[in-house]
Amino acid sequence: MIRATTSTFSDAMRAQFLNLLLIAGFAGSHLAPAAAQTASPAPQTAAISADAIKQREQELEAARQRQKSGEEAQAKLKAEIASLGQDRTQLNQQLIDTAANVRGVETKIGEAESRLTALSGREQEMRNSLNSRRADIVEVLAALQRAGRRTPPALLVRPEDALQSLRTAMLLGALVPELRGRAEKIASELAELVALRKNIATERDQLAADRDKVRNDQTRLAALVDERQRQQASREKDLDAENARAIALSRQVGDLQGLIAKMEQDLQSAAKAAEAAKQAEAKAAANAKPGPAAFKDRSRTSPAIAFASAKGLLPLPVNGTKIRDFGGSDGVGGVQKGISLASRPGSQVTTPCDGWVVYSGPFRSYGQLLILNAGGGYHVLIAGMERISVNIGQFVLTGEPVAIMGSTSQVASIFATNASQPVLYVEFRKDGTPIDPGPWWAANEGEKVRG
Repeated sequence: MIRATTSTFSDAMRAQFLNLLLIAGFAGSHLAPAAAQTASPAPQTAAISADAIKQREQELEAARQRQKSGEEAQAKLKAEIASLGQDRTQLNQQLIDTAANVRGVETKIGEAESRLTALSGREQEMRNSLNSRRADIVEVLAALQRAGRRTPPALLVRPEDALQSLRTAMLLGALVPELRGRAEKIASELAELVALRKNIATERDQLAADRDKVRNDQTRLAALVDERQRQQASREKDLDAENARAIALSRQVGDLQGLIAKMEQDLQSAAKAAEAAKQAEAKAAANAKPGPAAFKDRSRTSPAIAFASAKGLLPLPVNGTKIRDFGGSDGVGGVQKGISLASRPGSQVTTPCDGWVVYSGPFRSYGQLLILNAGGGYHVLIAGMERISVNIGQFVLTGEPVAIMGSTSQVASIFATNASQPVLYVEFRKDGTPIDPGPWWAANEGEKVRG
């Protein structure tokens, strides 16, 4: 009975061992001679060659299909945008919704990458543990194989055989529990490694799908932004001259407050934007009680509510991690006048509030700088982007795409822990004085205003 049980146990455990070793990538000629014996014969060179050719043909066909699908998608997108015509409401709706989709997928990608990092770390730990116990794996596998190959002695031939059989059974009875324990522990680790690899494969597949989606959404968003700016340029005939004048004026001032004052006094488009903000202040104040309905009108040309009443409603302009807060150290011996958000390279930047653009362009150590007049004496400054896609004098809605992050930090003295990570700087000002933006940010996704 012990012999039969041992044989059954060794056969089953050996099969499980070999299966797990193969799946986990630990089966090889260096583990045990028996592992090599169970390996299938190597496929013929001709078969490999034929399979390689077939695979190459399939890859080429898949590439052709992707190209065809891409061309069809581009044609469809152009036709869709053309159908919008001069409908500003529809264009704004498309811009805000697509930008929200991009940022949503960016969040999913970041979360997936974090999970993959954790899973990969655990996989490496498991592999290191198993690598350090290769000798134990070989020993257990060899013992299982020997036990499986050993045939039962002929009990009825001679009394000596019966005595030897009894002694062997007693020895196996003592050894099997220990062997079983060692085998089951290693098998458990191998099974965990296999499960980890499946999880990693699933996460990578989802990550690839999310990256494809964000690329498609970014292509769509870029086309919508181009159309928005084309329409803006058609309305503002002197746009290029105004932008050039803005850059020239920016070189005459040394700080942000001076820049705001210079733009709104000396630059025609910025002055018009400041005047519009002033006139809209009374209207916005009348709608002091914030509510979702106030932000539904995508054709509005002034803030839905007064900026002072938007506390707890505004979304952060980029997906990222806060690395510096208002009032903390700015890293160069001063005090932080805004907040700094470390983001992913190429992240989409959207407006945190309704407002008029009073400056858009490079400014000293801030890199690319965007300044919005939000009305009521409030200004919102956003810096550190690689490329800005709005012009001076333009009115933008909450959640509208306005810029793209680069691959590294563009603001001097503000760097993330990861040197290659870009950083967005956001500052709120009231009547020229920096204020804590904390009370304005929405506590969670459900409270954020979109457009």
